[in-house]
Amino acid sequence: MRAMVFDGSPATLTEREVPDPRPGAGEILIDVHACGVCRTDLHLVDRELEHPKRPVIPGHEIVGVVAELGGGVSGFEVGERVGVPWVGRTCGHCRYCLSARENLCEDAGFTGYTIDGGYAERTVADSRYCFHLPPHYSDIEAAPLLCAGLIGYRTLSMAGDAERIGIYGFGAAAHLVAQVARHQQRTVYAFTRPGDHAAQQLALRLGAAWAGGSDETPPSELDAALLFAPVGALVPLALQAVAKGGVVVCGGIHMSDIPSFPYAFLWGERRVVSVANLTRDDGLSFMRNAAETRLAIETTTYPLRDANRALDDLRNGKLTGAAVLAIR
Repeated sequence: MRAMVFDGSPATLTEREVPDPRPGAGEILIDVHACGVCRTDLHLVDRELEHPKRPVIPGHEIVGVVAELGGGVSGFEVGERVGVPWVGRTCGHCRYCLSARENLCEDAGFTGYTIDGGYAERTVADSRYCFHLPPHYSDIEAAPLLCAGLIGYRTLSMAGDAERIGIYGFGAAAHLVAQVARHQQRTVYAFTRPGDHAAQQLALRLGAAWAGGSDETPPSELDAALLFAPVGALVPLALQAVAKGGVVVCGGIHMSDIPSFPYAFLWGERRVVSVANLTRDDGLSFMRNAAETRLAIETTTYPLRDANRALDDLRNGKLTGAAVLAIR
């Protein structure tokens, strides 16, 4: 089968013919139809994440059809559409797994990072960590739900009942979570790269009350700021934008260093928290939400062989919405 493979040298993906995977006990073999291109894939290729499997097939926003069931699989059938997210397995017995915090598992496996992922014609996945997908989304539309949607949803949930939400970095995750926030009757303020008028217009079309550059001051104090841009310098800016008692939620897996800032920015019971991965309950809850709320999903589609171009476009800020590889 064809796959795009990362072996660490050089910092790019290589198209290769690799053996078809075979499903083991509890696994399903999937004919991949589409796979989203996530900023985490870019962090992998740019060597900003430690200890990846090498070589590894990236991709953890996988949409495909079940081709074969391994032993002991229940809940899925051959021919059924399925989605595969970032968290590919957890140990089930560490203190985090035993306290409903499997997203913090000490021995987790991650799709497209420590487990081969979806930049390929076929993949295998642990059936316990796969999701049924809402039927009214196409394969291309459904792919970003598997990470941009899921992580955005968990990030928003960590803002509690905050009414005025600022979103920094209006890309794949942000354009989905903004719609969820609006559905929940929250007010959304969108912050983009300075001068990125296309992203600002997208935010306004999706219901944001205001959109501007990350160097601008919103018209109202925020109750919470959600950061999806991997730029540590945004943390002090966001802290200055949130009201007393507000929270800054860092939604990415990697961020550049946070510069020092005066304690006054944090005072007033403001908080800075991070999001780490997701739980299966997050996935089930978000998929129910996505089924009930018809999300408008903005995508740019690339063939599998152009995965490097998709990553370059993401790296250089040329995308509005989400990039998706069309594989079948």
